[in-house]
Amino acid sequence: MVSVVPKQRVCIITHEFFPKRGGIATFTEEIARATAALGYPTEVWAPHSLVEPEKSWPFAIRHLALKGTHDLGCQLRLARHMFFDRHHLRRSTVYLPEPGPMLAMMTLQFFKFLRPKRLLLTFHGSEILRFAEGSLRRNLTRALIQRADRISTLTNYTHRLLCTHFPNAASKTIITPGALRSDFAQARPRRTAIGDKVVILTVGRLHPRKGQMFILEALKALPHHLRHRTEYWMVGSGRSEGYEMLLRQAAENSGVTARFFGDVGDEQLADLYEQADIFAMTSINHESSVEGFGLVYLEASAHGIPVIAHAVGGVPEAVVDGVTGLLVPPVNLPALTSALQRLISAPELRRQLGDNGRDWARRNCWQRSADVLFNNHD
Repeated sequence: MVSVVPKQRVCIITHEFFPKRGGIATFTEEIARATAALGYPTEVWAPHSLVEPEKSWPFAIRHLALKGTHDLGCQLRLARHMFFDRHHLRRSTVYLPEPGPMLAMMTLQFFKFLRPKRLLLTFHGSEILRFAEGSLRRNLTRALIQRADRISTLTNYTHRLLCTHFPNAASKTIITPGALRSDFAQARPRRTAIGDKVVILTVGRLHPRKGQMFILEALKALPHHLRHRTEYWMVGSGRSEGYEMLLRQAAENSGVTARFFGDVGDEQLADLYEQADIFAMTSINHESSVEGFGLVYLEASAHGIPVIAHAVGGVPEAVVDGVTGLLVPPVNLPALTSALQRLISAPELRRQLGDNGRDWARRNCWQRSADVLFNNHD
């Protein structure tokens, strides 16, 4: 009888996890599911939440007494958890899928008795720029990359960004493409349009980097007859009430009906996708923050919605210009207005781009990404 060697335990340590929302939280959840599906004993270490979990998980959850921020206090508390469970981690594959736990590991890495059996990292984009600022942080990141067994990025754009700032990552970095959320894998048929209105939807944090203000300015520049038949729906919240106030003022002056939904649950979000005619999120590179990919573009495409986006960062790897949507140069009001006008006025084009998007959104698979990340294919 051939004996089966059990797979090594995988500990995924993260600050970004359900019920927290966002692209990194989705990525972490989906990679954890896929890792468990591959047969790895998987456990996720994540901040304790006051919200009662609404999901059942195919892996173990360890809730940590953390806020899940990147401040020094949170780093030290996570480092303390890792120190006290060092024997557990030393026998595990430790996977750090985002910058929060990487910051804690940067100091612990120098203690041999704290090093895990294998160390895997994933970079998303903005953290690369922040880690490259200042000689101390840059040297700590370089050392962490040197100790990592494997590194991944979601896009070629982020891969290039990482290797530009940290050349020692080049030989061990692979692409683990972003894929569609599991609960969106079978998107329901789109509903009938709301009267004669064309609904434009944005799903993302209310933050200057996500570009809601650009969309409002472009909508204001539309001909009157098009503004009259357009609604703009925004899903998401932000830490700064000031930006939301600016958006609400701009919406009042735009001549377009605008609705702010705040954060919504998965079921309501699916309903909003089904009612939308156009998905628009015009992200920009803002200070040291970049758009490394954008999983929401895939969600919109899965629902058969054409996308309008800025051709910036890793967005062109999520939206195919002229195939699943329209890409425009960043911060180019005439180009954005023209793209909106074109799709608002052409329902057949919207249908064509939306149909193309359904297939495009399903081209990647989380389990394949996890397989490439955790298994040796050399």
